Amino acid sequence: MTDRIARLLVVGSASIHTWRFLSGIAPHVGELYLACNGEVPADKRPANLKGELRVDFSLKAWSSAGRLKAWIAEVKPEVVHVHQANSVAWHARRALRGSSIPMLLTAWGSDVLLLPNQNRLMRAMVRGNLQAAAAITSDSLYMAAKIRELAGDCRISLLNYGIDALPPAPVIDAKKKQVLSCRLHKPLYRIDAILKGWAEVESSGRFGDWSLVVAASGSETDGLKQLAAALGLKRVEFTGFVDSATLGRLYADSRVFVSVPRSDATSISLLEAMGHGCFPLLSNLPANGEWTIDGLNGAIAEDVGRLGPELCRAMARAEDDGALQAIAEMNRGLVAAKALHQANMAGFAALYRELV
Repeated sequence: MTDRIARLLVVGSASIHTWRFLSGIAPHVGELYLACNGEVPADKRPANLKGELRVDFSLKAWSSAGRLKAWIAEVKPEVVHVHQANSVAWHARRALRGSSIPMLLTAWGSDVLLLPNQNRLMRAMVRGNLQAAAAITSDSLYMAAKIRELAGDCRISLLNYGIDALPPAPVIDAKKKQVLSCRLHKPLYRIDAILKGWAEVESSGRFGDWSLVVAASGSETDGLKQLAAALGLKRVEFTGFVDSATLGRLYADSRVFVSVPRSDATSISLLEAMGHGCFPLLSNLPANGEWTIDGLNGAIAEDVGRLGPELCRAMARAEDDGALQAIAEMNRGLVAAKALHQANMAGFAALYRELV
C-alpha cells in the first residue's frame, strides 16, 4: 500500500487487546511506536515496531504527560492512536496539547460505559478526553450513543477488532451437548450466576446428558470452584486458562455459549462463538442486542438471577441440529460481514489517512 502513513504512535495499556491491535495494524503503516505500561511479548512484537516508551498511566503520575510529550517530539508521528478514554487518554491529551498531530481515540467499553458513573471528576475526565480527540472509534452503536451523550457532537467511526478469520463451517451433529463459559473470572462477568443457573439445570432432571465447561481464570477462580462444590454440581469442568487453539476446539465442541456480564461492548468472545456455530445466551445489554435478537439467532436473559430457565431454553433450541444449523449460518454471515479482523484494521488505516 503506497498511501499508508509513515509513522503511527499507539498509546495503550499492556493488554492482549493492545498486542493484537499492534499486529493487525502493522501491515498498514510504515513505522510503529508504542507508549505503554508494559512490554510487548516477544511473539507478539511486530517487525516494524521501532520504539517503545514505558509510561505510568495512573492518575497520580503527573510527569507522564511531559515524558510522553518529549517522546512525541522525537518520534514525530503522523497520528497518535490512543486506546481507552480513561487515564491513558488523559495523559495523552495533555502531552498533545498545542500540537497539530491528530489524536484518534478508541473506546473499549468500561471506560465510557462505567467509569463516568463513578463520580463527577471521572465523568469530566472522560468527557474531556473524548472532546480532545480528532476522531473516536466505537465497536457498537450503543457505545457510540453514550459517547455522544458525554462529548456532544464528535466524529465517530464504528470499528471493532474482530476475529482473525471465519472458522471452518461447524459440523453441527458432531457438537457435544455442552455449554461453554469462557469470560474472565471477575465480578463484572458474573460467572457465579452461571453456576447457580446450572445448579437449577442439574436439579431439574432434564438435560442429563449436557455438561458445562467453565474456561478462563481470574481473581474469583478459587471462590467459583468452592461455589460449585457447595452447590453439589456434578457436570461442571473448570479448564483454567487455555490457549487460543484449545479455546477454538471448545467453541467447536459446544452447542451453547453463555456470557452474562453486567456491562460490555462488542465482545470478541461472542464473535468467536458465533463464528463457530454456538447458540449465544447473553445478558440484556444494548451491545449484545446489536448481534443477537432474542428467539431468532440466540437468547437474551433478562433476569440473570434466574438463569436456570434461560439455560434450559437455550439448550432445548441448540440440541435440535436443524435449528442450530440455521442459527449458525445466520451468525456466521453476520461475523463475515461486520467482524473480521483485517477488514476492520483496514478501516482504522483508512481513518488515519483521512486524519492526516
